[in-house]
Amino acid sequence: MQPEIERELILKCRGGDARFYEPIVRAYEPQGLRVAMGMMGNAEDARDALQEAFVKAFQSLRRFDTNRAFGPWFFQILRNQCRDHLRSRQARFRMEVVDDGILEFRSDDEDGSVHRRHQRAEARRILWKALEELPEDQREILVLKELEGFRYQEIASILDIPEGTVASRLFHARKGLKAVLDRMGVTYP
Repeated sequence: MQPEIERELILKCRGGDARFYEPIVRAYEPQGLRVAMGMMGNAEDARDALQEAFVKAFQSLRRFDTNRAFGPWFFQILRNQCRDHLRSRQARFRMEVVDDGILEFRSDDEDGSVHRRHQRAEARRILWKALEELPEDQREILVLKELEGFRYQEIASILDIPEGTVASRLFHARKGLKAVLDRMGVTYP
């Protein structure tokens, strides 16, 4: 969504017309669901956390600085919501097999062959199995950078940490993921 349009929608919401929030929700819902899935580990909890994050963001729109981008601010709220859910339920990360298209690798190669789809599904299964074994902070930064493609600056804003810390955490997370994949006997180029 273009920043000018987003800003105008937010201003209209602040003016008391909540129906202008729906386009914002629709714009951020797919990526938000993928981020929540990466943090929560299952679709039901991810959807709950996402819905609650949208509600909290709406309730806080008056405090939002419209000179900033909505996305990083919203994803910080979503991240906090996911963490609150995990703490309150004392949940352990588990990845359910999700075949409804929520988790897809971003790819320019959309070869539709059955064999290629099977390979991608198996790669996703292995990746999520490996992510289960990582600490929450490592899993979180890998989801944001490698699966969702956020830039370092965006991740820094979402996690409320310096960009240098993003680079350091990402380095250690990649190293941790490699160690887990090695233990699993996964070969990669």
